[in-house]
Amino acid sequence: MDFVDVLRKRRMVRNYRPDPVPAESIERILDAARKAPSAGFSQGVSFIVVTEEGTRRAIADLAQESSYVAAGFDPWISGAPAHIVVATSEQAYHERYQEPDKLKPDGSEIEWPIPYWWVDAGAALMLVLLGAVNEGMAAGFLGVRSLPGLRELLGIPETVTPLGIVTLGFPLPDRRSGSLERGWKAQDQVVHYERWQPQRGASYGQEAHSNPVTKPEDGLPASRGDV
Repeated sequence: MDFVDVLRKRRMVRNYRPDPVPAESIERILDAARKAPSAGFSQGVSFIVVTEEGTRRAIADLAQESSYVAAGFDPWISGAPAHIVVATSEQAYHERYQEPDKLKPDGSEIEWPIPYWWVDAGAALMLVLLGAVNEGMAAGFLGVRSLPGLRELLGIPETVTPLGIVTLGFPLPDRRSGSLERGWKAQDQVVHYERWQPQRGASYGQEAHSNPVTKPEDGLPASRGDV
């Protein structure tokens, strides 16, 4: 699939056919995701693939899926035939940046104004989402904040922190999120050239914008929460 088509079709989808996800598709998706940018080539991002029905249902219970369904949504978590947990290890980055070629001149570890273990994990997460589309499937994401007990359920060590799970499968129509009514901000509201340019109207960064947002394209699968 052309890259521009992958970007156009990529949406958070939270309803899937029951068909199993081919193992070779998962392998290709994760082979791409593990090659995401990595600070110092630390490679501290890892993945857990869950396809066993009982475990998927247990994860759905952690997410209180029954409340989600009672609100009129599809059984998103339990209905996804594959889950991919994206996780990262802060320790891996500290260990890498304590190696001789990464130490400061005084022999100490660098300061971390940006926690690059999260940056790298986000890059890997996006590759999983894009990889799903490239395989003719769709994906959604549920953050770990909504999954208390995930670490214990999957035996994730204390040195590894899960971000959440990517649900993966062949898409079915799903209920659109009310948040999508907010639409996309115009490009000139979020892109600056050469230096930060003040904007008009309400916005972040103690500035304001006046341009209206644009709505997501009709006909593309979406879901509650994220686009």
